[in-house]
Amino acid sequence: MSQSHVQEHIDLIAKHEQDFLVRRTLAEKLGDSIAGIAGSLSFVCIHLFLFAGWIMMNTFSVAHIRHFDPKPYSLLGTLVALEAILLASIILMRQSRMSRRAEERDHLMLQILLLTEREITAVLGMERQVAGRVGLKKIANDREIEQLSQHTSIDDVAQTIKDSLPSE
Repeated sequence: MSQSHVQEHIDLIAKHEQDFLVRRTLAEKLGDSIAGIAGSLSFVCIHLFLFAGWIMMNTFSVAHIRHFDPKPYSLLGTLVALEAILLASIILMRQSRMSRRAEERDHLMLQILLLTEREITAVLGMERQVAGRVGLKKIANDREIEQLSQHTSIDDVAQTIKDSLPSE
């Protein structure tokens, strides 16, 4: 495969990914940004610093600051729980969107594979005919090549796989 063909494929994949990103709603873009920030080491470090500061301010006497959340720091616990609920929801929304994208890719891949199977079946059929005409009877009558050049029923393959898998 030439370099230009490889670049064409890369450009096409990049275009599909860019189209997917452009189709995101404002809420999805905001959720992705928040999830990206929440998944960073700096987010964790900032939280550790804030929690330590909160606990120190409410445990030790610091420059006449009144203890607004004494032990067991119930206000801090409530704020952390609310943040956890919101972050979990945002992350689940992002994962759901990413799952939809993965399903789109899977459907595209399935279509490409089905098309490829049809094309290869047609090519094998033609090659068997050519082999027969040029006197390569052994290749033209090879049982495996003959079977591969026949139409493959995707429904039958799917059913065979389903029957072969252990039941739940």
